[in-house]
Amino acid sequence: MVDKKNIILAFGNKEFNNSLTELKNHFSFNLDTINDLNDTIDFEHYKGLIIHEDALNLMSLKKTLKNKNINKIIFHNSKNIKGFEEIEKLQLPASVDQINKVVVNNTVKKEFKINSSLKINNYQLDKNLRRLNKNNLSLELTEKEIELIELLYKEQFIKKNQILSKIWKYSKDADTHTVETHIYRLRKKIKEVFNDEVFIKSEKKGYTI
Repeated sequence: MVDKKNIILAFGNKEFNNSLTELKNHFSFNLDTINDLNDTIDFEHYKGLIIHEDALNLMSLKKTLKNKNINKIIFHNSKNIKGFEEIEKLQLPASVDQINKVVVNNTVKKEFKINSSLKINNYQLDKNLRRLNKNNLSLELTEKEIELIELLYKEQFIKKNQILSKIWKYSKDADTHTVETHIYRLRKKIKEVFNDEVFIKSEKKGYTI
């Protein structure tokens, strides 16, 4: 069974789809095309979506176009496409090299963004911008605070000496005051911004989020 997460799905009129299909063997990505949209298609399971401008007004695509989690590129013949500033575009006609470049670069940027973002309960950790976000509130973090949050979230419970070993690369018998200090400061910052006193939990078994 083919993994859809490695496929770029193209949607447009038959002429557009046929043109892409003819070039399929020259692309540096896996391509599939569809002529008709239906509610059973989960675009988020695909690596990306190529949309021809003729389909932009379809009601069935409205939700997909607004979804920031779906990687999209608009292929267009018109000189200007208005109303889709946040979506990457490629003007036609385009060479195979141009198509390969825009699709691959777009996919890499999307994957980087996904890998730099982590959902933690009701929060969003943006590792690239070094910020912890919730609703309209945002907290700037240090590199060590980001590592600490990731570790505490991924581990069900973790002891101070294990935190030292994984983040600071200290030996297990090193002083744990460093961990206590960082957790204290991080808790204080989170409480001040989000008024959350239980973001980092502490029990006999260790720390967790």
